[in-house]
Amino acid sequence: MTHPAKIPPRHPFADAMKLRVNEQSVGRSVCSVEIEPDIHHNPHLITHGAVLYALADTGMGVALYPTLAKGESCATIEIKMSYFRAVPSGMVRCETTLINRGRTIANLDSRLYVGDTLVAQANGNYAILKPRTEAAVAAS
Repeated sequence: MTHPAKIPPRHPFADAMKLRVNEQSVGRSVCSVEIEPDIHHNPHLITHGAVLYALADTGMGVALYPTLAKGESCATIEIKMSYFRAVPSGMVRCETTLINRGRTIANLDSRLYVGDTLVAQANGNYAILKPRTEAAVAAS
């Protein structure tokens, strides 16, 4: 089942790290962040790994979101992240592709680049959460 591409609801954490959604379609996204030392660096003057992880995690959610039916949401189950190069500065671009979308779990792959250089890669699994019925909400 495919749905028109839609941006997820407001994302305060992504806003705080100045993450941008550059492209979104069903099962694909391109997100980016311009590295700012006062925001994104660790004490060693390179981009903190958590910034790259958050970029991949958000990119995966953005790619998955258009596949969700009305009322469905998604949540990260796990992400395996591999870091290849330090990122002292520049624009980090995250290209994400949906690998498999099942009924309850989806798998996505993200590749992070500075220019043409691959700096990190991530693979993640996401739960597809069905809307709760009023009876289930009342019982909880």
